[in-house]
Amino acid sequence: MKSDDKIERIIEESGRWKPMLEKLRNILLETELTEEIKWGMPTYSLAGQNLIGLGHFKGYVAWWFHQGAILDDPWKVLVNAQPGKTVAMRHWRFESAVAIEKDKILQYVREGIQKNRQGKSIVNKPYDPIKIPEKLANALSSDKILNMQFMKLSPGKRKEYIEYIHEAKRESTQDQRLKKIVPLILKGIGLNDHYRSKS
Repeated sequence: MKSDDKIERIIEESGRWKPMLEKLRNILLETELTEEIKWGMPTYSLAGQNLIGLGHFKGYVAWWFHQGAILDDPWKVLVNAQPGKTVAMRHWRFESAVAIEKDKILQYVREGIQKNRQGKSIVNKPYDPIKIPEKLANALSSDKILNMQFMKLSPGKRKEYIEYIHEAKRESTQDQRLKKIVPLILKGIGLNDHYRSKS
């Protein structure tokens, strides 16, 4: 299946968000950016560098500028979805098609393209690894196969599992989460692969 067919399928399956996604996509297709699928979502790049991603969430449609923090943002529409974690990326959220103003959007896109060509960017800080939670560490050390499968996962997938256990404050919740992830790790599956597989 061609990339544009896959993107059309993703948009078609978005339900009530379809008109908004189509409107935003059509604006981006007027630019010089290259359209492809990454992370299961339409992504727009310039000379191989990711500039914009497009997707829908529970209560809104959004596109994110991978280097949104360097944009002027005259209308103050860009938000940091994960303060403290995200350095450069910024989201622009839309809750209705009426909110999608082509001229404003193109102004942001053109500025992003210009700054990309000028080599301006924010380099993300090196990842400061979270210590493996005791329960997960014990499970890995007591099961050689589980440990081997865990180490075969990409660093990003290992990080997702570590954070998933780390974020559970209660011991009972950690136990429940550990029980859930062990079969996934043994199968070589990442915690969020279900969402990625839709591409």
